[in-house]
Amino acid sequence: MIDFSRKKFGVISLGCDKNRVDSEKLLSVIRAKGCTITDDIGEANIIIVNTCAFLNQARKESIETVLECAGQKGANLEKLVVSGCLPQKYVGELFSQLSEADVFLGVDDYNNFFDALEKSYEGERVNFVGLGDNKYCGDRVVTTPCHYAYLKIADGCNNFCTYCLIPKIRGRYRSYPMEDLLQEAENLGDVSELILVAQDVSRFGIDIYGKKYLKNFLQKLTTLVNIKSVRLLYCYPDMIDDELIAEIRDNPKIIKYLDIPLQHSETRVLKLMNRRGTREEYLELIEKLKREIPDIAIRSTFISGFPSETEEEFEGMCEFLRQTKLVNCGFFAYSREPDTPAYKMQGQVPYAVKKRRVKKLYEVQREVSHKYLSQFVGKTVKVLCDGIDYDNDCFVGRAYFSAPDIDGKVYFNAANAVQGEYYDVKISSCDSYDMFGQTEDFDGE
Repeated sequence: MIDFSRKKFGVISLGCDKNRVDSEKLLSVIRAKGCTITDDIGEANIIIVNTCAFLNQARKESIETVLECAGQKGANLEKLVVSGCLPQKYVGELFSQLSEADVFLGVDDYNNFFDALEKSYEGERVNFVGLGDNKYCGDRVVTTPCHYAYLKIADGCNNFCTYCLIPKIRGRYRSYPMEDLLQEAENLGDVSELILVAQDVSRFGIDIYGKKYLKNFLQKLTTLVNIKSVRLLYCYPDMIDDELIAEIRDNPKIIKYLDIPLQHSETRVLKLMNRRGTREEYLELIEKLKREIPDIAIRSTFISGFPSETEEEFEGMCEFLRQTKLVNCGFFAYSREPDTPAYKMQGQVPYAVKKRRVKKLYEVQREVSHKYLSQFVGKTVKVLCDGIDYDNDCFVGRAYFSAPDIDGKVYFNAANAVQGEYYDVKISSCDSYDMFGQTEDFDGE
């Protein structure tokens, strides 16, 4: 038996915030064994690379990271573990080709982590993908700054968009039991901002309670004294009903912000994508949200260059952005992924055209975002301090309309500011993404 408590473990987490939560749960398994966790990969005896495989670019990054880590062998590194989405989907070809790795684990195999590792120390390369029990784990070693955390409330997806591999990687949608999630949230300690994530947060509960249960969960979650506010990411448009809108509007702990992944605006393309909704329905939903929750900030993502997308449909998406005035958006060129229905569709758009269209979409959104942020210049905004930006020699934080990592920031001067606390910042200027200002107590020195 290997005494793993004498080993140092390092984890590299790639991809989305949902993957981050998986990595945090794996770290808890490692810590429970009495092992040392290090953020210095050069010191690690065992490195785990938790991978993303959503797009070809993500798969490339994952493999490059594994190969880079493999270069540490011969020094302190003894074993290299590849986990998560990449082996879950591609272990059949990876196991023989990626010989630098010693252990492969899928998305639900972390309970077998030490069994697999033990076997690898016996001299074998190990494939444990698919051998886990898919059991819920609520223990975590949180890796975000101490004042905010993510809560992953479900895994998998039932939407089967024609461009997406997630259902084939993560399986069908599975909500986690509400009681377990509430306990997990309580165990996080004091959290200024708890961010709910899943592939589709708004579908929570249907599979285990027989109905949409997000509203009920939010009502219970926001009674926890340690949770100061809750932010919702990834609410699908067809699942946002009047009850959820009312809960967001009326619950003071819910941040007036929604990330709604629309992916396109034109009805024909949406149908090809197997997205539920039309341009008219999307416009109606956004109008209703703004009417019912006047200060709501709506964020979205869009894909351009989907097979057979015409110039007229692309221009229609540009006009949709101008009309809806979403606070922030991410734009992606369609990625042709094998094993998806869209891969075989006629009318694949040339890369240069996709690149041009995405660039134009960003230009349109920059104008929209700049106009939105400009309304705050000369006004005071409540800002959550995320810490110090040493490069700019100031504090940095976020207003309610900005989620960590994906949205803009507020750079501000203050006599003093504490991470995780809120401050009134008078905005002096902005660009199309960030704002700049100072607190009242700042004397300019």
